[in-house]
Amino acid sequence: MPDYTREEVEALAHEPHTADLSGLNLSRSLLSGANLKQANLLNTNVSNADLREADLRWANLRKADLHGADLRWANLHGAWMCEAILTEVDLHGARLCEAVMTDADLHGAWLGGAVMSGTDLHGANLRKVDLGGAHLSDANLSNSNLAGANLTNAKYSAETKWPEGFDPVAAGAVLVKD
Repeated sequence: MPDYTREEVEALAHEPHTADLSGLNLSRSLLSGANLKQANLLNTNVSNADLREADLRWANLRKADLHGADLRWANLHGAWMCEAILTEVDLHGARLCEAVMTDADLHGAWLGGAVMSGTDLHGANLRKVDLGGAHLSDANLSNSNLAGANLTNAKYSAETKWPEGFDPVAAGAVLVKD
């Protein structure tokens, strides 16, 4: 049971200069469509929460636990998610442009159709991740673990960085011109 209602979370996120939700238990919260732009969710438990279509632009989700959360169509543009737990998260159609997800754990996550242009996934665990149809132009996937990942029809650019020795074409990804 979550500690806060959606209205309480949004009120806290919009307090002038105090949008600090760090360390809270928001597990299983119903936050679909919530405006959490620039909120500080450092070390917050948001596991199994409903965050469909939520606005999390430029939010700090560093070391947050989002296991099993529903983030379909959420806007995470520029979000800071280093070392976050994103296992089995549904990010279908999410906007993750310029997000920083270094060393994040996305094992088993669904990112089909997600827009990830310029996203930094350096060192991320992407084992068994579904990236089918995702947009990976200019993304940094260097040193990430892509074992068992689905990249069928994922779009990437010449500037996309892959793990050493990884062949995106053999994995089903498609090179697009800028």
